[in-house]
Amino acid sequence: MNQFRPRVSFGSIPPVVKNLLIINVLVYVAMHAINSAFNYDISQNLALYFFKSEYFKPFQFITHMFMHSSFSIGHIFFNMFALWMFGKAIETMWGGKRFLIYYFVTGLGAAALHTLANWYSISIIENAADLYYNSPSPEAFMSFLREHFPQVGINSEYIESWSQIPSSSHYINDSSEFIQKLIISKINVPTVGASGAVFGVLLAFGMLFPNTYLYVYFAIPVKAKYFVMIYGAIELYAGVMNQPGDNIAHFAHLGGMIFGYFLIIYWKKKQFNK
Repeated sequence: MNQFRPRVSFGSIPPVVKNLLIINVLVYVAMHAINSAFNYDISQNLALYFFKSEYFKPFQFITHMFMHSSFSIGHIFFNMFALWMFGKAIETMWGGKRFLIYYFVTGLGAAALHTLANWYSISIIENAADLYYNSPSPEAFMSFLREHFPQVGINSEYIESWSQIPSSSHYINDSSEFIQKLIISKINVPTVGASGAVFGVLLAFGMLFPNTYLYVYFAIPVKAKYFVMIYGAIELYAGVMNQPGDNIAHFAHLGGMIFGYFLIIYWKKKQFNK
């Protein structure tokens, strides 16, 4: 049974993977240090925001790849563990230059697909909001919240009071402002993490070492090619379902894998033609 057993020695890690690990960890430590010393969260500037957000800056397509959630150390730990485990085998095979190009292409591709998915989702909500603004009512207000913001509780007393005077400008304006605030809050959700690029690295490992066994939960052997397929299917399902409270950028993960796949196919075709 073909097994991939990475060496534990930090010195055996190839230079690009090693430097990516160091940069990510340093940024994570700096983020906490600045927050503690100055009560300022640098992710407000360096995380990726939707292009309609007042906080959006073009350079965030790059900087967000080196930011990680400050609420859980697991976010950076599992990203860096996967980068270390799979990335060093790929860099050893490709060389540092090609691996670095691949890493950034998949990271940018992940951000692009995530932004496109956000645009689609937010456009649907904005269109529904426009319909509501044209015909506001207590029933339409409840329907809008249940459809697009099910995590927001509905105040039954508020709806009952409004139902007694459905044409009240006070309730109409108040509900319209509330909906607008919800849309703005969704637009201003930041995205951080190297996950998109890391999923690209995982995809590359599955394509380059398809029959290598990976051990799920350190016990269940699964060939890398099947592991990647299963993981990709799970991310697609989770992204389409879009469960309330799910704060994982599933389409970013898929974007990293999709862009990685086509880049590898392009390189293989180019090499074959030569």
